[in-house]
Amino acid sequence: MSAAQLAAPVVSVKPVRLDAPGRGEDLLVRVSAPATGRDLPVIVFSHGFGSSLYGYGPLADYWAAHGFVVVQPTHLDSRSRALPAEDPRTPDLWRLRAADLRAVIDHLEVVEAAVGGRVDPGRIAVAGHSWGAQSASMLLGARVAGSDESWSDSRVSAGVLFAITGTGGTDLSPFAAEHFPFMSPDFDEMKAPALIVAGDRDDSMLSVRGPDWFTDAYRLSPGEKSLLTVFGAEHSLGGIPGYEARETTDENPEAVALQQRVSTAYLRKVLVPGDESWAGIEDGPAGRVESHE
Repeated sequence: MSAAQLAAPVVSVKPVRLDAPGRGEDLLVRVSAPATGRDLPVIVFSHGFGSSLYGYGPLADYWAAHGFVVVQPTHLDSRSRALPAEDPRTPDLWRLRAADLRAVIDHLEVVEAAVGGRVDPGRIAVAGHSWGAQSASMLLGARVAGSDESWSDSRVSAGVLFAITGTGGTDLSPFAAEHFPFMSPDFDEMKAPALIVAGDRDDSMLSVRGPDWFTDAYRLSPGEKSLLTVFGAEHSLGGIPGYEARETTDENPEAVALQQRVSTAYLRKVLVPGDESWAGIEDGPAGRVESHE
């Protein structure tokens, strides 16, 4: 059965409260799922800087309508949390973000209860946009360069990484080097399967390189990887941060629809044995797909 045939009404529960010791406050998440179906695969989604569990409807709603349980935590950098810059947790936000994603998996029974016990805990993927993509990549095996910390999680089967930042060091702009020293990923151990999504006009103030910076995770990581290049897309990738989101500088419904279709097909490929949606993905006017093993 194709992903298109699986579209269904969606139910959403928010906020669901998860215990998160050492974080300073409970972790709040939104859980979305199709209204029917059992033994559903899970996507844990990490938002970009400043967003929250209320964002990324164009992705979360679509995935839920096509057979996934989507869990969206609100990280401490969210505008809704208004964490002061002098808060002692601020230097560790990158770690706390990864810990948030792991906490969701640790408390999957609470997530499951929110949607009536319809979750398959053996089929989990992570996804994220921008800083959220870096956070999600850590559970796939990526690390921060110079750190021995590993957040790799064997419970996670694969990931989808939208506009994930590239390597640090001399590739960072002076602004990024000063304010975001953790933005220095090492992809050498990111062996888990992943789809990387990059815009070919994503020219970031964080890097002295051009849009190809956002393809580093594809080029530099081992194992099975795919890359979706979205034509004409900037950092918002046509509008994935939310419906009418102010972050969107490049509104393009066709680009969003492409990412919905391609990411869903990829997730079904890695989480639904025997699904053939990915085999039907082809290049088109909105983007190009390539893969390596």
